[in-house]
Amino acid sequence: MFSHHQKSLGRDWTTPWENLQRCCWNRHISSCMRWPGHYSRAPYPYFSSRHFSLHWRPSCLFESRTPFQYWNWRPDSLSHTSLLHLSSYIMNSEGDEPSSKRRKHQGTIQRHWEYICNHNKDKTKILGDQNVDPKCEDSDNKFDFSVMSYNILSQDLLEDNSHLYRHCRRPVLHWSFRFPNILKEIKHFDADVLCLQEVQEDHYGAEIRPSLESLGYHCEYKMRTGRKPDGCAICFKHSKFSLLSVNPVEFYRRDVPLLDRDNVGLVLLLQPKLASAASPVICVANTHLLYNPRRGDIKLTQLAMLLAEISSVAHQKDGSFCPIVMCGDFNSVPGSPLYSFIKEGKLNYEGLAIGKVSGQEQSSRGQRILSIPIWPPNLGISQNCVYEVQQLPKVEKTDSDLTQTELDKTEVLVTAEKLSSHLQHHFSLSSVYSHYFPDTGIPEVTTCHSRSAITVDYIFYSAAKEDVAGQPGAEVALVGGLKLLARLSLLTEQDLWTVNGLPNENNSSDHLPLLAKFRLEL
Repeated sequence: MFSHHQKSLGRDWTTPWENLQRCCWNRHISSCMRWPGHYSRAPYPYFSSRHFSLHWRPSCLFESRTPFQYWNWRPDSLSHTSLLHLSSYIMNSEGDEPSSKRRKHQGTIQRHWEYICNHNKDKTKILGDQNVDPKCEDSDNKFDFSVMSYNILSQDLLEDNSHLYRHCRRPVLHWSFRFPNILKEIKHFDADVLCLQEVQEDHYGAEIRPSLESLGYHCEYKMRTGRKPDGCAICFKHSKFSLLSVNPVEFYRRDVPLLDRDNVGLVLLLQPKLASAASPVICVANTHLLYNPRRGDIKLTQLAMLLAEISSVAHQKDGSFCPIVMCGDFNSVPGSPLYSFIKEGKLNYEGLAIGKVSGQEQSSRGQRILSIPIWPPNLGISQNCVYEVQQLPKVEKTDSDLTQTELDKTEVLVTAEKLSSHLQHHFSLSSVYSHYFPDTGIPEVTTCHSRSAITVDYIFYSAAKEDVAGQPGAEVALVGGLKLLARLSLLTEQDLWTVNGLPNENNSSDHLPLLAKFRLEL
């Protein structure tokens, strides 16, 4: 029918790509996005299904006896609201997901509360939410609160990485569609503290912050450095907490070549609003570590910087630390060296390849061994992940007064410090989630797109650890600074693909929100 080679734009209609590109390029088209797949920089017209049915077909294109005058088509001949729906983008390029992951089911994923009650020190009970709210042991001397960690997917990053969302219908990827869904989730779960990642600055100022403030939240935000468009936010309810301090952390350091990335963290010190005069404080941290799977050296250093800031903020006069909640997208999988370091408080990285730190890299790339030490001394952070106190030189004895033996001892001590391959931190941190379903051993998933479905998002909290016999991942934290009361269940990869992965019609990020309920004993 056509005199030129045609490119498929979806199951609804086809047209020569070169002419569509010529018509669209450098022209303003309402609600345009970057073209997915191989044409990642080309805008295309988005036409709302409110104006046309799903299988609407222009007669000039599909009546075989009617010639198609494609050179006369112009986007400016369309009204502002008469927009054409390009549905079900056909994925033919190499590396696309199999058809089993391109289902067109529309539905809601089912998540339930898992209540964790410490009836005694030797037993943990985890219950599904079946319209019953099991009551954990109660006390008058307590403060209960909930925390949500949610990577809401920056719109700019979505459009820059459109190859990750080939499985999605185009309308569900627009911010005007996504934000109401995200806000609806936040309203529904009604968490006392929100730790949000990939919060785009312009959306934060225009929509996110005003909407959250109207819900009773106070918002703090740290934008990424290097003119990156997004950052991290921590929002908390006025009715539950008072703000004591705000401590942003920039991981970029001009004087440290290793730290040339623009990731950030944010640490808040919050005081619960209680009648008690001696109210405790809680340290809440939020971050989004570097993604690059082959740069585990940068990830570990960024984590050490965050832990150093937490140590400084959470440190109390008696030498102990206040309760800590650390949330974020750590771009590392459960069981990886970085994850193990957070939970176990120590890591010997001697001989460890930088591509193995986060557990994401499956290829042979990133096999360079981590240097010892990972970061240079001028960063000012020790191998114990605390800020080093700058020692002033002693004036009573100069270098010229030192004997040769003393010089030799000094050199040995400095060398030993520089060659240490042991990282440590002072916190006892547990993960809210088990990361595996106890009955099957199937992994839980926190993010899902066209390329992968894995866990990279976490809520860690300070508590003493107790092992519970069972399947892998059955370890839960019971006692300590904070007690875990409940968590919102996660899903398997198969669960998510039954609703066409993430994002979809009802879930508007490529990450799931994590949600936990804690109790602070007073």
